[in-house]
Amino acid sequence: MEFRLLGPFEARHDGRPVEVGSRRQERCLLGVLLLDVGRVVPTDRLIDLLWNGRPPATARSAVQTYIGRLRGSLNPYGVRISTRGEGYVVEEDGHRVDVDEFADLVRAAGRAADPTERVRSLDRALALWRGPLLADAADDELRDRLLGTVEELRLVAVELRAEAQLALGQHTRAVAELMPLAAQHPTREHLVAVLMTALYRGARRADALRLYRATRELLVADFGVEPGPRLREVQRRVLAGDDRLDRVDRPMHEIRVGDESLPWSVGGHPALDFCNTLAGWGHEPLLPGAEWLRGYRTLAVWAGHVGLVDEVSTNRLLHLARRDPKAAEAVLDEARTLRAALYASLVDPDDGPAFEKVARAAEAAAPTLVFRREADGRGRWWPDLAAGLRLPVHAAAFSGAQLLADPARFTVRVCPDRRCGWLFLDESGLRRWCSLGTCGGRAGASCRSA
Repeated sequence: MEFRLLGPFEARHDGRPVEVGSRRQERCLLGVLLLDVGRVVPTDRLIDLLWNGRPPATARSAVQTYIGRLRGSLNPYGVRISTRGEGYVVEEDGHRVDVDEFADLVRAAGRAADPTERVRSLDRALALWRGPLLADAADDELRDRLLGTVEELRLVAVELRAEAQLALGQHTRAVAELMPLAAQHPTREHLVAVLMTALYRGARRADALRLYRATRELLVADFGVEPGPRLREVQRRVLAGDDRLDRVDRPMHEIRVGDESLPWSVGGHPALDFCNTLAGWGHEPLLPGAEWLRGYRTLAVWAGHVGLVDEVSTNRLLHLARRDPKAAEAVLDEARTLRAALYASLVDPDDGPAFEKVARAAEAAAPTLVFRREADGRGRWWPDLAAGLRLPVHAAAFSGAQLLADPARFTVRVCPDRRCGWLFLDESGLRRWCSLGTCGGRAGASCRSA
């Protein structure tokens, strides 16, 4: 079965419409259960939602009646509504729900490095949107209580698609799609910033500035606040005719390895390039595209690219991640936490807690290392496959500990551009920037010692 909740409620079997729920509340009840497929929804919650906190005395028996009717309609199509404890659950039997598909496509687009792939995923996601959630079965109050994040996710999807369109030079299409949304959400600053950029690229500088002025006036009048730093920065660049608005909003060059987009290696040491998988360390909030470790696969491919693990290990990690994606995501979170501690240790020698975190991670990595003889006769420590999915984290921790114990640590410098903030070795004492090809020395100051 296929259930469509984004817009008027629809149910289909093998592409053909199926009549389910002759009453609005029956369709609404089924919609609530479908938003939590495979999870029990307590009867008390169903009652509270269906009657907006004002249930009649007969509410519980009414819910039982609705469930009976829904079972009669859906059982012939293999949809099971089970009673469990004090609630009901729609069993996971391969049925499709457009809300889940929509969220999966938006998340996949967020992980995609290629803007063409991102647009493709978001086009598919937004094509599922036929209107507000349960448009013919729920009112606005109930819709907000059910899943207020669905509308937010739609706006995020439109913004992500517009940014990808800008990366592909499709600013005219971005303007056409964002204009009506900006009118509906005039104080949504991220949306306005993307639209201003699109207008600027379409030689509509005056319109971009007019949009900023209207947004600022609303923010001040309604909330008593000035626009945030990103929106102010876009306005400043529009006024200055800054050519960076004509380029993709990503300050670094990238390389492609195994179909993964990785940051250009400029640090001169694997531990530094591990830190450099995040850009704009000094920029709050982080700029779009700052996070290069979009998924565990990226982490594994990156570790192989910089030589922390060998090719056999990389392929094994990719296989393990496909088998257990949840465990892989947990390891990715661990890697990001280690990265933050290592960066803090390198830029601030007095940060004892950060140093301790790196030290504990290196201690955990040590038992997993094996000493192997290389083809040239030299020996090298390699993380062992027995470490499983955590192998890249162990490799990065050991590399970071080696650098912290090496005199070369005192030659680490920080790129001063807040859009970059990358670390690199400067043993000559002559380099001003991490790489002219990376940020171009736009900050107007030399790199400081880490």
